[in-house]
Formats: sequence, C-alpha cells, structure tokens
Amino acid sequence: MKKRNITLLLLVLISVITFLDRINITMASKDIIADLHLNDIQWGWVMSVFTISYGLMQVPLGVWGDKRGYRLVLALIVLWWSIFTGLTGLAWGFGSLLVIRFMFGIGEAGSYPCMTGVVVKWFKQHETSTAQGYIWAASRMGGALTPFIVLPVLHYLGWRWAFYILAAVGVIWAIGWYLWYRNRPADVKGITDAELAELPEEASRKADKVKVPWRAMLHNRQFWLILAMYFFYAWGSWFFFSWFPRFMEVGRGFEKEALTYVIAIPFVMSMVGNIAGGYLSSRFSVKYGLKVGRRLLGVGGLAVSALFMFLAAYIPGKTEVFIFLSLAFGVIDLMLPSAWAICSDIGGRYSGAVSGAMNTAGNIGGFICATAFGYLIEATKSEAMPDGDYNAPLFAIAGMLVISAVLFLAIDPTKKLVKE
Repeated sequence: MKKRNITLLLLVLISVITFLDRINITMASKDIIADLHLNDIQWGWVMSVFTISYGLMQVPLGVWGDKRGYRLVLALIVLWWSIFTGLTGLAWGFGSLLVIRFMFGIGEAGSYPCMTGVVVKWFKQHETSTAQGYIWAASRMGGALTPFIVLPVLHYLGWRWAFYILAAVGVIWAIGWYLWYRNRPADVKGITDAELAELPEEASRKADKVKVPWRAMLHNRQFWLILAMYFFYAWGSWFFFSWFPRFMEVGRGFEKEALTYVIAIPFVMSMVGNIAGGYLSSRFSVKYGLKVGRRLLGVGGLAVSALFMFLAAYIPGKTEVFIFLSLAFGVIDLMLPSAWAICSDIGGRYSGAVSGAMNTAGNIGGFICATAFGYLIEATKSEAMPDGDYNAPLFAIAGMLVISAVLFLAIDPTKKLVKE
C-alpha cells in the first residue's frame, strides 16, 4: 500500500473523529438542556461559541502547520480538542459549558487547514479535489455515525459518557499520527523512489522556510471572493451541524427513536456528495480545464441546495422535510471538495493559511446562523406556537446559498494568489 494512501487513510479517520466530537453535543441536546436547565437562547450560544474560537484560530493554526510541520501540529491540536471533549462531560452549568466548548473549538480549528497542507504535499493538483472529497466525506460519515454511537450511550450510560468515550478515541489517533507521519514524504519509513517521483514539488519543501505573504494576498480580489463565498455557504452547513437534530425533534415532531436514521441519512447523502464532488471535480478539471471544472460543481451544488432548503421550509410535513433536507445536504456538499481544492490551486505552499482564512469566514457565517436561529425560535414562541417557528430560518439560509453560488462563479482557480 502506497504511503500517500496510508496518509489519506489517517486523514479520513481524523475527519470522522472530528465530526463525531463536534456533532455528539447536538444529539445530546435535549438531555443536556434538561440536566443543566438551559433555554433556547443559551443553547444557541453553546452551539455558536464553538464557531467563535474555531473561526478565530483557523488562520493561526493553519499558518503554524505550514511553518512548524503537520506532524507535531496535527498531533497537538487533536490531543487538545480530545481533552476538552472529555471535559464537556464534566460541565455543571451554562457558564462552564460555554468555556469548555470555546476551548474545544480552538483545537478543532486547525484540523482542516492542516489536512489541506498535507494533501498539497502528497497529491498533485488534479488529484487534490479527489483527496479532499474523501476527507470531507469522512467528516459526514462522522455525522452519520454519531446517532448510532451516541444514542445508545445516552440511553444506557447518560450524556456525559458520550464525551468521555470519544475523547479517548482522539487521544489514540494523535499518538498514532505522531509516531507514523513525517513532514517530508522522503523521510517516511519504507517509501520508494518510484512513489516519491509521483509526488508534487511541494513534497520536497521544508516547512520552516514558509513565510506567508499576507500583504499580497489581502490585496488580491480572489482571496476576498473565496472568503465571501464560504461565509454564505456556511449558513447552510452549520444548520446541519448545530440545529438540525433539534429541528427534526422539536420543529418537526420526530420521536427520539426515529432520530437515528432521520439524522444519519442526510449525513450519508452528504458523504456521497463529497465523494462524487471530489471525483467529478478532478474529472471535469482535466476535461474542461480548472476554471470550468471547479465552477461546475461549486455553482450548481449551491444553487440546487438553496432550492431544496426553500422547499423544506415552505412545504409542511415530516416526510417531505426529511427528503428535501437530505437532498439539500447531499447536493450542497458536491461543491465542498472544489472549494477546498481551490485553496490548494491558488494558495500553493500557503494553502494552510488560505484554507484557514476561508474556513474562518465560514465560521463567522456559522456563528451568526447558529446564534440567530436560537433568538428567532425564542422570539416566535406563543400560545399557538409554544416551541417557536422553526421554518423561518430556513428561508434565510436558502437566500444565503444563492449568494454563495453567485460568488463562486466569480472565482478563478487558475490565478495564483502569490507568484512564487
């Protein structure tokens, strides 16, 4: 088995763990809210405080990975967030939970920027979207597996044990990564000359020579287009990461026993979307050129998902909303490998910093979405609608996805941010 395939497998595993650790709190939301005596506004802050630290630390940790090397940085950040995953189970009230989830977000912030940097070292340009497709599909697999893992733990052991168990899994991965991975592919034990010849030029670069040219990037229009595109896209994805389980349980009346499949299937659709998106982006980029290849799935996926999100809000019924939201999540993630591959296309050796900046913008959008959702639900509560109006936020999210599609159309992945 080639060493780059082992590297990709390890990235796939940590991507699964990343979302298991991130989504498990949404599965336990009803139990946590009842146990810690929280209201919907407080829960909205618990959901969104993660995005604050996650967004703030994207760029610093992406740059740190570019400079220091991904072997140590990835191991440390996974260890960090695993510790705070475990500490989530020790929360005793709103304040403690808020602090712990903020600290948890700091660690998770560096995961995907650093993984993008690893991909740049091990995969050539036309292969990066395929690799990103598997990585992001794995994240959705984590979301799909969460109800199957967390719900039985909630039933038999209580919500706190869900965090203790997943924390241990992350620690094991961090140790394994540090023992196996090396910052230069040539230093990986057992790699052949033939495989080294297949790797991109970035494979031979030393991490400590990277100095990110922020001034040049900040003056580049493409840089701001990527940030804006991802800001509006994140309104759609963060709905699924934060409020989706509670939306299906409270807003649409699904029983907890049915939530396992109701929540898992949209994440499976998303997983398929990521794999298909990564494969098709690579194929289209070779066949039609990088500009058309990246844009086809980016613009199309965002626009069609906006339609499904609108229909989910507009058409009443449990089955209908389940179908439309499953389709929305699957289609929206057709674009995700292309978006992250563009960071490699235009960022090159600075891809960790570029992807970190893009994800920071996305988390600002995610923070606004998760927080505003809670306030809107609380504001629409009445005697006639005691749980609040769960449909109104979906109309806003659909509009944000349309804006993101328009912005994606303006991005040119053939133009490097900085000439090297």
